[in-house]
Amino acid sequence: AYKTIEDDDLKFPLIYGEGKKARVMATIGVTRGLGDHDLKVHDSNIYIKPFLSSAPEVRVYDLSKYEHGADDVLILATDGLWDVLSNEEVAEAITQFLPNCDPDDPHRYTLAAQDLVMRARGVLKDRGWRISNDRLGSGDDISVYVIPLIHGNKLS
Repeated sequence: AYKTIEDDDLKFPLIYGEGKKARVMATIGVTRGLGDHDLKVHDSNIYIKPFLSSAPEVRVYDLSKYEHGADDVLILATDGLWDVLSNEEVAEAITQFLPNCDPDDPHRYTLAAQDLVMRARGVLKDRGWRISNDRLGSGDDISVYVIPLIHGNKLS
């Protein structure tokens, strides 16, 4: 669907909606517009690019300041995971999964990532993909990396 931008649309907030429904100037999803330099609002000469920022939020975690165990990990994942599972649910899943793996198994982190993907996708039921508490599973792409922090111990 297309929306014609009116003068009233150019007032703050420029981002309408929340979560997956968030749109820049009620036209395009925020993440979809980051690399589209020539994108204009439909039927107008208004460029959307000035309303988007490609500057990421960056947080630095100094691995050498802490001693990490084999089950201390960083979870890097796309919104397909985070849209359906909370930080707490992901942390709980990881703390339940990793201790049940052989600590010498080089694939334990890959298996943990696969477990998170399956949790986010859910199971196919008569009303679609469902996760715990009969919530909708993710219909989005899901990419998950489980990155062990124990290797940071060698940095000090």
